Amino acid sequence: GAGFIGSNLVDSLINEGFDTYVIDNLSTGKRKFLNPGAKFYQSDILDLQKMKEIFEEVKPKAVFHLAAQIDVQTSIQNPGLDAQMNILGTINIIELCKTYNSKLIYSSSAPVYGPPLNLPVCEQHPIHPLSNYGISKYTPELYICCYAQLYNVKYTILRYANVYGPRQMPKGEGGVISIFINKMINNEIPVVFGDGEHSRDFIYVEDVVSANLSALNAEKSGTYNISTNKRISINKLIEKINTILNKKVVPEYKEERLGDINHSCLDNQLAKMELKWQPKYSIIEGLTKTCQFNKEIQ
Repeated sequence: GAGFIGSNLVDSLINEGFDTYVIDNLSTGKRKFLNPGAKFYQSDILDLQKMKEIFEEVKPKAVFHLAAQIDVQTSIQNPGLDAQMNILGTINIIELCKTYNSKLIYSSSAPVYGPPLNLPVCEQHPIHPLSNYGISKYTPELYICCYAQLYNVKYTILRYANVYGPRQMPKGEGGVISIFINKMINNEIPVVFGDGEHSRDFIYVEDVVSANLSALNAEKSGTYNISTNKRISINKLIEKINTILNKKVVPEYKEERLGDINHSCLDNQLAKMELKWQPKYSIIEGLTKTCQFNKEIQ
């Protein structure tokens, strides 16, 4: 709730009139992003005793689970830490949702699929993660579905494409747009791994927030891709940021990294149909808003 997607979601929940509570250990989240309208508990999802006390006090009707280790390279270098936070931490959350009969809305991610056999990737695509991060985001999905069968835990699993927008920290693969914009504003050279022709499906954070709100009202449990169903190459992306910022920055190209896939694009038809959701922001609209935000915080 103090991180990138979570703090944007909390703002929307409060605007919609929901009683909203935030649990965050502030390891990557920022206090300044906390909405004062939400009650804040500083805790770690691995601290089960503290989590039990909070759930006992709040008795939430729904839980949005966005706490995670999100960096692909960190997951490769430190798989134990990655698994602890993303798998064991999530098991704690699922257990509490079972106990308090809370609906669970879980933020998953495109890396669960691994290299795509075809594009766009639909929810039935085989699961072959290419990184430990993909494994640690997918394993909780199995636990969630198992708890749904055993204990009737209600859930929605949202598999995000590459999310970007205001408040994103400029680090990790997910934060590539934020990294590029910050460097380009400051006339520094962004680094591209590979030839820049690899492509991604970038989705603006407000569209991800609206998907979470749609999931709250979903009648049945399910797993959905949250994406734009369009992809853009990294070279084209830099071109567009240059246009918005009125720059002519040329990136530095380096060798491809372990665990990176060449092309990623998620099919969002199921979410449109069953969640009655659809993305509203074009890449240009999203980039313009993100550039504006990043300029203001320089």
